[in-house]
Amino acid sequence: MNSFTDNYTINGITLTAQPIHRQNEVLTPDALDFVAKLHRATAERRQELMQARHGRRNQIASGQDPRFLPETADIRNDPSWRVAPPAPGLEDRRVEITGPVDRKMTINALNSGAKVWLADMEDSSTPTWRNVIQGQLNLTDALERRIDFTSPEGKEYKLKAAEELPTIVVRPRGWHLPEKHMLIDGKPVAGGVVDFGLFFFHNARRLLAQGKGPYFYLPKIENHLEARLWNDIFVLAQDLLGIPQGTIRATVLIETITAAFEMEEILFELRDHAAGLNAGRWDYIFSVIKNFRTRGPRFVLPDRAQVSMTQPFMRSYTEQLVRACHRRGAMAIGGMAAAVPNRKDEAANTAAFEKVRADKTREAGDGFDGSWVAHPDLVPVCREVFDGVLGDRPNQLDRSREDVVPDDRALIDVASTTGTITEQGIRNNIEVGIRYIESWLRGNGAVAIHNLMEDAATAEISRSQLWQWIHAHAITEHGDIITREWINELLDEEFARLERFDDDRFNDARSIFEEVTLAAEFPTFLTIPAYARYLTEAREEATKEELVAA
Repeated sequence: MNSFTDNYTINGITLTAQPIHRQNEVLTPDALDFVAKLHRATAERRQELMQARHGRRNQIASGQDPRFLPETADIRNDPSWRVAPPAPGLEDRRVEITGPVDRKMTINALNSGAKVWLADMEDSSTPTWRNVIQGQLNLTDALERRIDFTSPEGKEYKLKAAEELPTIVVRPRGWHLPEKHMLIDGKPVAGGVVDFGLFFFHNARRLLAQGKGPYFYLPKIENHLEARLWNDIFVLAQDLLGIPQGTIRATVLIETITAAFEMEEILFELRDHAAGLNAGRWDYIFSVIKNFRTRGPRFVLPDRAQVSMTQPFMRSYTEQLVRACHRRGAMAIGGMAAAVPNRKDEAANTAAFEKVRADKTREAGDGFDGSWVAHPDLVPVCREVFDGVLGDRPNQLDRSREDVVPDDRALIDVASTTGTITEQGIRNNIEVGIRYIESWLRGNGAVAIHNLMEDAATAEISRSQLWQWIHAHAITEHGDIITREWINELLDEEFARLERFDDDRFNDARSIFEEVTLAAEFPTFLTIPAYARYLTEAREEATKEELVAA
């Protein structure tokens, strides 16, 4: 491992990580200079926006419920504006597959038959330096059709013909995650700027030559000002490469409770680059818990498994999302059903298919233009449902959903949620949280547990529910008060049941899990302390600013 004195610096850009194979293909001097220009133009404003997040959370915690913004009423009330029309390759998005950008997943996703592949550098990808750089290499190799390989077991992976491949939409990291292996003027670059900048610099012209363009999913946005910052980055990036304005298209994940109050404003800020909004359901549930965690019984949710999309506050969120999108000519994309098939268990396989079909049927009926799956076997299920509703039409943009009335009270009507807290639900949160973090620490950010696809968002729900239940003195269906002491007892029991293996990371995972679940203060993301302590070349504690400002 490099020591700090071995760092490589060029033009004020310092790389602190152990170099990996082919890194120089990605980190060319011109590419680094491009990322540096994006960073220097936006770093100060990003920090201001992160501090504003902290302030907004404090307001909500002190009892101030979010409402539609009076200062942006003119944008919402102006019926005349629209986002840019669908870009080439994004006219039909009836089924999108999500997954990390490792070599095997890249080929399987591109061969899946989906219309779009969400190439994920965020919640399903552990941001090790190797994964960050290798992901960039895999995307370029795929676009150049040089990604075919044979696994150690002898299985061949080869791309289908170009006309059969889905459109690639890259999801960079959220604003809250730093890239501590790349310092500019001595400070870490935002992980999202690294992911976006490197992919755009190397592949924008390549994608245009192939008849499509550089398209992105934007995660974790909390308000329209954060969308404005992304839009400014897009404008600058296109100018720097001499690419026409509006070439970039972005779909924004509405996966924070505060963003749900500003959906039309977010589309307005990105309107020349906007492709749509996505109902990022799992992070959305986490965001509700995080923001209202100290507000008492009114905001306490039942077991994670019972917080379905048919619960009133979730139903309101998705219907208002479709209305906002179609009113402005933007696509509305449904969220990911967590159920995944198990080819070794026919009963589990059948159950997964039924759950996904029901979920997609609801979305298609509500007017969504497409939806997500996390496994290639689910692509035909999702496609069949949307084929049945769409027919030969590429989307449902003609369904305005004017029957849906914007209602900011309904978005936070958490008290109408039905369900109970069970001991099994507590135990499941503990097991999923620890097992996911252990996998994440080994470099795998997407893992199937009990036939559900878990990523950082679902792990966040697991640990934040426990934190909230403890602090709210929540009561289970059998009348047991949830205390820190009882959670510790159950944690010991569940940890003892875990199947250990050579070089596992369960001890480290438990340490992180306890920190983000049992601490008096609530760390805003579990990935921040985990990244600082275990994934950076120079092991360190996450700073107080990082823990609260995200």
